Amino acid sequence: MKSSSPARRYSQTARALSAEATGQRIVDAFLARLMTQWYDEITLDRVAADAGVTVQTVVRRFGGKQGLLADAVSTLGRQINESRATRPGDVERLVKNLIEDYEQTGDAVIRLLALELRHAALTEFLDVGRRWHRDWLAGLFADELAALDAAPRKRALDALVITTDVYTWKILRRDMARSVAATEATMKCMLGATIAEFLTPKSSGDKP
Repeated sequence: MKSSSPARRYSQTARALSAEATGQRIVDAFLARLMTQWYDEITLDRVAADAGVTVQTVVRRFGGKQGLLADAVSTLGRQINESRATRPGDVERLVKNLIEDYEQTGDAVIRLLALELRHAALTEFLDVGRRWHRDWLAGLFADELAALDAAPRKRALDALVITTDVYTWKILRRDMARSVAATEATMKCMLGATIAEFLTPKSSGDKP
């Protein structure tokens, strides 16, 4: 059997790269609308128009809006992972990166949470985010958590998750209309108190 010619291999590679770029453009168009619209208001017609492709192309590539959501989760997860990168123990940078992330994605996540019971497809998306947030915190405080027994470790991690949850950001920024700086200061204070209560070793004279 003859091997493919260099020209044929080049053509195949170019087509694959073009298809990949088209797929990413569609995902980016979907994410852009997800950041500003309710999930159930987003149509494939509009996503296709934003990406400069046909609806048939979107369906052929992703199977529909649910498939598109699944790919969007992967892309958004990578973006959030990069934006939240923090050295363990750097509470100030942790809070700053987290608030910067929520300023970009928080409103969209709150909208998705509001629709979760109406759209089963959203649960998988949101569960990924919930697991990732918890795992992110577990990694940042791995040494402190490792020093605890199972039950106290679970309570400590629960407290860290609640303190830094998107709902906490939403209450401060949207419900109370606090500034970004004030929100950072409050969350940093809350996180410090959580660390002191759950993760800081207590002396023998301290009350349990």
